[in-house]
Formats: sequence, structure tokens, C-alpha cells
Amino acid sequence: SQKQRTIDRFIDLQKMLNLDSEVSRIECYDISHTSGESTMGSCIVFDENGPKKTDYRRFNIRKIQAGDDYAAMAQLLDRRFTRLSKENGKIPDIILIDGGKGQLILVKETLEKFQLQEVNLLGIAKGVSRKPGQETIFMVSQSDIVEIPFSQNDGALHLLQQARDEAHRFA
Repeated sequence: SQKQRTIDRFIDLQKMLNLDSEVSRIECYDISHTSGESTMGSCIVFDENGPKKTDYRRFNIRKIQAGDDYAAMAQLLDRRFTRLSKENGKIPDIILIDGGKGQLILVKETLEKFQLQEVNLLGIAKGVSRKPGQETIFMVSQSDIVEIPFSQNDGALHLLQQARDEAHRFA
């Protein structure tokens, strides 16, 4: 039943985002640090079976100004997709970033050099109260960044929350 629930959540996400193609792989990225020091990036992967821990990656972020999460995210994505392009690795259907519009603009700019226009870019930003269920989901469209409405009980939202929480935990 757990596997079926995950499959259903993937289908719900595809419908909520109005995607033509099937969603089978989500990569979520997060930046973690201790008071701006010891910056670490994480990449976690979900497929229809749930977390795919063999594909998780950690990145030690180097040579950035302490606390600069934007530069850390740019370095993380550049390293990740440089490696994937060299190894002909599996490209995700969705890249989920723990962050809002600012982070998504940076992600879009960073990934343009890899010509990954088919990858859907999402951001999950905590609400004002920072409580689960009050997040805002953003998606990069062709011309802008748009907010995607989700209800608190939506399976697709729960999938994104689960991926974000796993990226936090792993980092």
C-alpha cells in the first residue's frame, strides 16, 4: 500500500502541474550549514518506489562566502549536472529546491548551460509561520515563475514535503 500511495502521489503531482509526460524521478536539493560555516549540499532522489537512497549525494561546498546559500546552491547544481553530463546519468523529471522565487531564478540560470529545458523546476518555500501545510510551491514556466495552488491534504504536496524533509535530514 505504501508503494501504491507513492505512485498515486506521483500521478497527482503530474496532474497538478499539468505535465504531458509522466513523472518518474524527482531530485530535491538543499543547503545546510552551521552558523554559515561547514556548508553542505544534499541531493536526494525519489522515484515511484519512494526514496532511492543509492542515488543520494552529499557535496562539500567550498570557497564561498559564509552563509551565501545562493552561491552554495549554484556550486552544488553545477557540480551535480557536470558530473551527470559526463557520465550520461539519469536526468530528473523534476528538480525541487528548498526555497522560493530567488532560488528558482538562480537554479534556472545555473542549469541553462546544461540545456535541460525538459526538466521541470519547482521550489517549496515555508510559509510565514513555517508550519507544514502552509508552504508555497513555485514552478518555473516558460516566461515567469508561478505559484501552484495546493490544498493541505493533497497527496502531491505531501510528496514534495516528504522529499524536502528527506533532503533536510540527509544534509
